[in-house]
Amino acid sequence: MPAVRNVLVVGGGAAGAAAAILLAEGGVAVDLVDVKPDVSALGSGITLQGNALRVLRELGVWEQVQAEGYAFDTLGIRAPDPAGTLVAELTDIRTGGPDLPATLGMYRPALARILIDRADAAGAKVRFGACPQSLEQDGDTVLVTFTDGTDGRYDLVIGADGIRSWTRKQIGIELEPQPVGMGIWRTFTKRPASVTRTDLIYGGPCYIAGYCPTGEDTLYAYLVEGVQDRFSLTPDAALATMRELSLAYHGPWDEIREQLTDPSRVNYTAFESHVLDGPWHRGRVVVIGDAAHSCPPTLAQGAAQALEDASVLSRLLLTSGSVTETLWSDFTGRRLGRAKAVVDASLQLASWQLAHERGDVPGLMARISQLVAEPA
Repeated sequence: MPAVRNVLVVGGGAAGAAAAILLAEGGVAVDLVDVKPDVSALGSGITLQGNALRVLRELGVWEQVQAEGYAFDTLGIRAPDPAGTLVAELTDIRTGGPDLPATLGMYRPALARILIDRADAAGAKVRFGACPQSLEQDGDTVLVTFTDGTDGRYDLVIGADGIRSWTRKQIGIELEPQPVGMGIWRTFTKRPASVTRTDLIYGGPCYIAGYCPTGEDTLYAYLVEGVQDRFSLTPDAALATMRELSLAYHGPWDEIREQLTDPSRVNYTAFESHVLDGPWHRGRVVVIGDAAHSCPPTLAQGAAQALEDASVLSRLLLTSGSVTETLWSDFTGRRLGRAKAVVDASLQLASWQLAHERGDVPGLMARISQLVAEPA
């Protein structure tokens, strides 16, 4: 018997949509609200490792994701030389199990649409352009008032509303993401035939130059630099800056650069990080995903950890019978250490690059892969 009868999920990203799907499938009445006017996500790509794919299969969307994305099992390391020389080819661990690929790249907005459509099909009531204005805990329920003047009473509120989480602040958690010192240029463009997996180049004018195939004809490419005030650049200036930085990188980058012609396909983001080091709930309100932890994408585990949060929380809520301290203790015990290990490793990799140190990058990646290969 589920521990809750009705739940409000705040935020329609990966964590929120996944929780809505699993709870609705388990017979819980779910309202999912998102402040955005429609399904949206930053218009570039996303790298999903095997442990993320394992949860997507649990959600019943693996076949759609597989059809939309591009799967591969190796990682290339190239030199920042005039030939973009391949210096290593690493076989990735299949962290989702032997029957799932090690890694899959796809268009981020396509994944967002798949998950929201699945939540709707599972029976969740999805409302875009809606957000809570206040919440008041009263014993075993939470009264939520929305900005459109409506209200609702819920057995549980799940805050999956991102790194700047409104829910986190409303329950008195004073935690702000901290800058990492890096910024990332991203673009989504045509895939050259030579790109069949992620290759990374360390060094040159950027800390990392990489790319990931996202479909038969598409990829996203990225350049990680020391964070700068790039946010006021016009779209044309942003495109020119990314093209200029990319001139130092070769091999498939020479073909990718030829496709860098559309300013609307370029965006710049600063890395930030945080982790809520303690219980992620206060009474009948809990935060998951980026609301609870975030890290630079140096290990491509952000979406995977958000999906795992939703999976573990939903399973506990559907099997525990009631909301007890034991449930919350189990949730904290299963998620905090794992998520914190990923955040710490991602920051370690970033710190090596910022200090120009030769850290054991393959070893660090392998250790995290071994960790997340165990089901959450």
